[in-house]
Amino acid sequence: MFLTITTTGTPERPATDLGFLLHKHPDKAQAFSTSFGTAHVLYPEADEQRCTAALLLEVDTVALVRRGKGKGRGGAPDAALAQYVNDRPYAASSLLAVALANVFSSALRGVCTARPERAAAPLPLRVEVPVLPARGGPDLVRRLFEPLRWAVTVEPVPLDTAFPEWGDSRYVRLTLESDALTLSEALRHLYVLLPVLDDAKHYWVAPDEVDKLMRAGGAWLYHHPEVRLITNRFLSRRWSLTREAMDRLELLRLAETDDSVVEEIDNAVAQEAAPETEEKPTPLAVQRREAILTALRDGAAARVLDLGCGEGHLVRELLKDPRFTEIAGVDVSVRALAIAARRLKLDRMGERQAARVNLFQGSLAYTDKRLKGYDAAVLSEVIEHLDLPRLPALEYAVFGSARPRTVVVTTPNVEYNVRWETLPAGHVRHRDHRFEWTREEFRAWARRVAERHGYAVEFRPVGPDDPEVGPPTQMAVFTLAANDPKTAIDPKTAIDPKTAIDPKTANEKEEKAA
Repeated sequence: MFLTITTTGTPERPATDLGFLLHKHPDKAQAFSTSFGTAHVLYPEADEQRCTAALLLEVDTVALVRRGKGKGRGGAPDAALAQYVNDRPYAASSLLAVALANVFSSALRGVCTARPERAAAPLPLRVEVPVLPARGGPDLVRRLFEPLRWAVTVEPVPLDTAFPEWGDSRYVRLTLESDALTLSEALRHLYVLLPVLDDAKHYWVAPDEVDKLMRAGGAWLYHHPEVRLITNRFLSRRWSLTREAMDRLELLRLAETDDSVVEEIDNAVAQEAAPETEEKPTPLAVQRREAILTALRDGAAARVLDLGCGEGHLVRELLKDPRFTEIAGVDVSVRALAIAARRLKLDRMGERQAARVNLFQGSLAYTDKRLKGYDAAVLSEVIEHLDLPRLPALEYAVFGSARPRTVVVTTPNVEYNVRWETLPAGHVRHRDHRFEWTREEFRAWARRVAERHGYAVEFRPVGPDDPEVGPPTQMAVFTLAANDPKTAIDPKTAIDPKTAIDPKTANEKEEKAA
């Protein structure tokens, strides 16, 4: 990934002043570590007539995958391969924009104590990007840069020079020339527009991305003819962030029109108090427990298993409802069970109430006769903590051996992860999650389980059901069908021998992990 910045000069104003403006000495080749590779700054030519600074970015695609722990989207082989085989090392993108901001941060702000007059004055500049992804083609490239006083030369890169009939790729060679811009303005244009042309970012777009856009584009973006397209793409089409950015840009436009400052125009906002009656949103964990309790009540369950009960949050809610006469909390972690007992205050609980609850250690990787005879079992945010090869063992232990009348399973919906503003792109919600499924993947698994073990299954959303990506949590409610010889399960064939788990070995491993 490569970019060059060239300027020309005279004996009175030598071109090598570019080194002062960039804060990088022309006689040195420097390297800077980033979270996604190494950025090199070097000068292929440097004299008083002409000086060129080059930014070369070596992208470590393996490090990028490891940074995201290689998880998410169910671990499909084609998706995993795409993480390693892509255009990141070669085509200018948000990776190059971030490196530009990190390596030339002072130049981006227009700060140069050694040559302040040069930093504030326009320079003859030539910027070259050999390979730039341009979703929208050469026409869009011109529409973005020409209003900013650049002379634009853009050449499409053919898919294959040996086969010209295949046409052009989505990449272009870009050359920008101007003598009306300061170096700071040029760098700000590149920082904003490189990821806009790629129409993608390698990191999760959080709310602070609006501030970054304002810092880099606030002086020129609000009167750009493509302001909405630029804002929308820079913020990865996050409509709430785009709306906030457009509102702030409109304030800048009004301030310029009225020859005032933004604070004077927007003074009503600072004095506006939040309504005291505004209710805080219900946490997703609370919504999840309420949805589980509703499903258990719908199934008229009285004796309930909480499998993978953790620290006992659901057990505590079950104890509040007298219709649940017997509650068993099961977990492989002795420490979690001890915390649950302490939070439930089992040692101070009345005799009748204490008789309703039982906490015991157990692993869902093998059958356990203690799990039999219950009306319902709950697997709340449990299956995603197991490695995929262990799921068949859990499936048989719960649906084939214990066989409660109702089974409630909840798991994260990975499609909703894009709505979590603090979750980096490509990351799962918890570091211990072995996978997170899409709605289609979860439903396919649930239907296979129901068919194999004689259950009917119903799917319910938990949390706000987004029309595009669905709810944050997905829930399946399994109901045991009427007794039918066709649904009888043979323990010897219920689990694929290739994925079968030795109960003794599984128990030992689980205890060590706990």
